[in-house]
Amino acid sequence: MTLTESKPRLLDLFAGAGGAARGYQMAGFHVTGVDIVPQPRYAGDVFIQADALTFPLEGFDAIHASPPCQGYSNLAKGEHPRLIATTRERLIAASTPYIIENIADAKSHLRAPVRLCGSQFGLRVQRHRLFELHGFDAGMLPPCAHGINGRIRAYYGKKGWLVWTPAGAKVQKVGRNPLLRGSVDDALKDMGIGWMTWDELREAVPPRFTEWLGLSLLETLRAKVTA
Repeated sequence: MTLTESKPRLLDLFAGAGGAARGYQMAGFHVTGVDIVPQPRYAGDVFIQADALTFPLEGFDAIHASPPCQGYSNLAKGEHPRLIATTRERLIAASTPYIIENIADAKSHLRAPVRLCGSQFGLRVQRHRLFELHGFDAGMLPPCAHGINGRIRAYYGKKGWLVWTPAGAKVQKVGRNPLLRGSVDDALKDMGIGWMTWDELREAVPPRFTEWLGLSLLETLRAKVTA
């Protein structure tokens, strides 16, 4: 295991402002983030502005990647790149445990993904996200518990909206109930994120998701060292 201050090193590709990074830090990793867009509020240990599709993968104990989700969204407009397959090829070649994260609409593009929901962690946000795991297994979590901790809030679209408008409700899939939108002030408690702008937060992974995955990953890495 490569250690930085006695911590395993994780590479965070397509890093954004670091929602995933903060969770891996909480689990015990030293996290290096890479994104082609500057991220002045990145929550990891090190940030490097670079192309995640060409950045060197050597020297890390594990890799997390969150390719852009717009190309997989059923509600997306226009043309957007689909980078999951390309990213997977690079990560497999690196021979390193990895996680690829994306939205629920990307299910058919991911291999046996694990679905996580904020309600599984006691958060007041649903935020369903899928995680393709390679090189380790995650533990079992209880099913979604929407409504147990109060009505679930949503974080995307225009900031500060508290409820769906009639026009906004039309973009939801048939059969879905209108979601309660949270304001910027709600975000800290609901998602466990308090350092991002609205635009950063509405695309972020709640840190509790990757903390849980990171703890399972860490067990696997430590077992390999002691084997």
